Amino acid sequence: MLPRLRFLTAGESHGPKLTAILEGVPAGFPLDVKKINVDLARRQTGFGRGGRMKMERDEVSVTSGIAAGLTTGAPIAMELDNLDYKNWKGKAIAPMTTPRPGHADLTGAIKYGHADLRLSLERASARETAMRVCVGSVCKQLLSPFDIEIGGYVTQIGSVAISLKETTSVSEYAKRFKDAQKNEFALPDLTFNDAVHEEIKACMKAKDTLGGIFEIIALGIPPGLGSYSHWDRRLEAQIGMALLSIQAMKGVEFANAFENATLRGTQVHDAIFAQENGTLYRNTNRSGGFEGGITTGLPLIARVAMKPINTTLNPIQSTNLATKKPSPTTYERSDFCAVPRAVPIGEAMVAFVLANALFEKIGGDSLKEMMPRFKLLAQNQISNFDLTNEPWFFRYEQNES
Repeated sequence: MLPRLRFLTAGESHGPKLTAILEGVPAGFPLDVKKINVDLARRQTGFGRGGRMKMERDEVSVTSGIAAGLTTGAPIAMELDNLDYKNWKGKAIAPMTTPRPGHADLTGAIKYGHADLRLSLERASARETAMRVCVGSVCKQLLSPFDIEIGGYVTQIGSVAISLKETTSVSEYAKRFKDAQKNEFALPDLTFNDAVHEEIKACMKAKDTLGGIFEIIALGIPPGLGSYSHWDRRLEAQIGMALLSIQAMKGVEFANAFENATLRGTQVHDAIFAQENGTLYRNTNRSGGFEGGITTGLPLIARVAMKPINTTLNPIQSTNLATKKPSPTTYERSDFCAVPRAVPIGEAMVAFVLANALFEKIGGDSLKEMMPRFKLLAQNQISNFDLTNEPWFFRYEQNES
């Protein structure tokens, strides 16, 4: 069975335009194109960005699936023009024969038998993520009527790391989202701005690149999304795959997963308590919002590790595949640090996965149909459980009594 929502992107880094089609969107959802452009602008800003990002001014063109500001139920088609295309159109392109370590130059040529390495670069480029941001921005708006919010922020760039207090507070996360959008490094703690600025500045002086870590948080997620029944229906597995599909992402953990691996179980698992009115709650969220591949109702916390961009001003040793001789890499215009710009891309991928999971859960072809079903979803209330509290037996064979 196909997922409820799916999307495709098309286009190359230096081609005329990028395209995305988002299929499966129900009818009747309000959609503001201006909000898509706000997320696109977040993807293009930040200290340490390269020349391409200073040139492009992305504004989406929606060509299908919306009428009078509402989704129609038809596929949503979106386009972005590549302003840099005019500098490439009709011009002879110098051959690219030396693969850059860390990029898809070599592996793409091995797989597809390319006669020029640039053919790998054009599609493997992170320029494609502009369309993911468009798709994800739509999905964030689809989740908004259900009071689900997705945001993100940077927690580390290079050696500068921010230590954030463990919390289950929705208001605390909402504050971090707002603070992150007030500075060019997407930091939730503004006291680290100067340190991060100096870290990137030193990297630029050294003609090198920096990676880092960012967090994506989803608030208001109802319990019960996802499944433990099959490996590919575990929701945290789907989110992990979606985040790792972003160019340059090399690691994902939920909450403090790697730190938790060094502790004992009694120090890790989230104890369950009940209020007098029967509401179940937890004081910690070390599971990152999941148990058994299913959402718990607590904030979803995904932490993503981004490697330093592989295109550096200082050349890296490689081999020229045409001459078969050692050769340093040739610089292709790129960023010194792209970690802050990765945050809206991460938000987009999480929004897509969660919108799909929610719509699969509640069904329906329109917002009017879906909202009553959403309100009937089981919550963390003891009264929702129909437990017999009696012994029972496995009976798989017909002759079992």
